[in-house]
Amino acid sequence: MKTAFLLLSFLLISACQQQEASQHSFSEATFIKRSIPHLHRDVPTKLILTKYETLKPNEWGERITGVQTHFETSEKEIALTFDACGGLHGSNVDRELIRFLQEKQVPSTLFINSRWIEENTKLFQQLATDPLFQIENHGTHHQPLSVNGKSAWGISGTASVKEVIAEVKENQEKIEKLTGSKSTLFRSGTAYYDEVAVQIAKDLGIQIVNYTILGDAGATFTSAQVKNALMTAKPGDIALLHMNQPKSGTSEGVKQAIPILQEKGFTFVQLHNQNLQ
Repeated sequence: MKTAFLLLSFLLISACQQQEASQHSFSEATFIKRSIPHLHRDVPTKLILTKYETLKPNEWGERITGVQTHFETSEKEIALTFDACGGLHGSNVDRELIRFLQEKQVPSTLFINSRWIEENTKLFQQLATDPLFQIENHGTHHQPLSVNGKSAWGISGTASVKEVIAEVKENQEKIEKLTGSKSTLFRSGTAYYDEVAVQIAKDLGIQIVNYTILGDAGATFTSAQVKNALMTAKPGDIALLHMNQPKSGTSEGVKQAIPILQEKGFTFVQLHNQNLQ
C-alpha cells in the first residue's frame, strides 16, 4: 500500500511538473529570490518574519498538520477541484472540460497559478465571473511550500519565510486585482508543505487545501482511471483534477463519472463556506 501511495503521489504532479525540474535552473531560482517584494514595509509581515524566522520544521508532505483534505457534511456532497499549473508545459486549457462543467451546471473550485493567469488572462477573467467557479490560489511560481528549500519530486521549494509569503501573496494579490475578490484557499505546486509554512499561511488568513481523491494523477490517468477514481467518492471528499491538459483523460473521465454520481444522489459543491477538515 505504501508503494502504491508513493506512486500515485508521484503521478499527481506530472501534469504540472513535466519538465519543471529542468526549468528551475540556477538562473530561475536566482530570479525568484530577487523578485521577492520589499515585505518589510508590511507591518503584519514583519510580525510573521519575527515569529517564524528561527523555527525549523519537522514535517514534510501532503497530509501534515494544518492541511485540509476534506470537509464535514451531513449531505451526499463532494467537491471537484481543478488545478491550472502554468509554465512551459502547464498553461494549456481543457476547454472541453470547462464547457461540460458549464453545460451541466457543475459547481467547481479552480486553483490557478500565476503563470497560467498570465497566459490566459481573458479566459481567467471570464471564469472568475461565472458563479459556477470558485477561484483560488495555486501559487506564484508553483513551488512546494517550505521555509528551508525542501524539494518535492525534484522541484525546489520556497527557501525562507519571505519566499513562503511571496509564493502565497503575490498570486493572491494578482487574483484580487483581476477579480475584485481575495482568495482565501491555497494549494501549492506539488501539494507538498512543511508545517511551519502551513502555519504562516494560516497567519495570513489562508487555508491550505489538498485532497482525498487523486482524481487524475497529474492528468496522467486514462479516462477510465479518472472515472474509477471518482467512483470511490464519499460525502465530504475533495477530488483533485486538472484543467490545463486537454490531451489527458481528465475531461472524458469526468464526463463519464458525473452522471453516475448524480444518479447515486451526490451533489457537487464549491469549497467556500465548507467546514474544512
